[in-house]
Amino acid sequence: MASNYQITKGDIVKTSLRSYFLQNGFNYGNYQGLGYANMLYPTLRKMYKDDDDALQAALKDNIEFFNSNIHFTPFITSLHLVMLQNKTPGAEIRNIKMALMGPLAGIGDSLSQFCLAPLFGTIGASLAADGLMLGPLFFWLGMNITLLIIKLLTGNLGYKLGTSVISTLSEKMAQISNVASMIGVAVISGLAVNFVKINCALQYVSTMPTGEQSVVSIQSMMDAIAPKLLPVLYTALMFYLIKKKKWTTYKLVILTIIVGVVLSVLGILA
Repeated sequence: MASNYQITKGDIVKTSLRSYFLQNGFNYGNYQGLGYANMLYPTLRKMYKDDDDALQAALKDNIEFFNSNIHFTPFITSLHLVMLQNKTPGAEIRNIKMALMGPLAGIGDSLSQFCLAPLFGTIGASLAADGLMLGPLFFWLGMNITLLIIKLLTGNLGYKLGTSVISTLSEKMAQISNVASMIGVAVISGLAVNFVKINCALQYVSTMPTGEQSVVSIQSMMDAIAPKLLPVLYTALMFYLIKKKKWTTYKLVILTIIVGVVLSVLGILA
């Protein structure tokens, strides 16, 4: 069990800065799970002091699957540590962690990649076009300083939020989970129909009443009935294998390669 150690702002700053190493140890089993546990480690070490068994258990609990934006993850880790300090049940901490990682990933990725990068990139490119070597330096400094500030601010916000409204968060957990789930379903649906490309290559010849023959594509018929049906079905299969059969990402990749090659050779898929 954690001691009565009181988390300081210094702990929050250190944890937030360790988000730079969130991608260290990235793998397709638990994604950023190792990096997340690494962020928490210094403060957990202080909280559990000389209780190595409890520390190991806490670290083991936090190397599970995690995938979010590195600049907004300090918000989650700060909230996590404050809840742990307040003896919040582990199940509630995990629920909030899982509910927040998806939405914050979307916000963080959009902000860093589609807002800040184009902004500083445009200004830097303009300076470089005028012959100023300051252009690339402006882009590099602008991006890194801004993202550092975001890390520190989100970490501090998570700390303040955790110390003030932690009970409210626990009470609203069901609503937070439902909203996060709806956002996740919407995002996955959009990705499935746009990035999963599966087309049926089968065709047959149909004889018209006039005696003319026309080639009919099975894919065209399916698109007329239910557009993007094959990508949706294959995505559903992936979900089933992950959720029910506990398949790892490696197995899914191997299955996809085998299915794609075999069906393409047989002329079933285009």
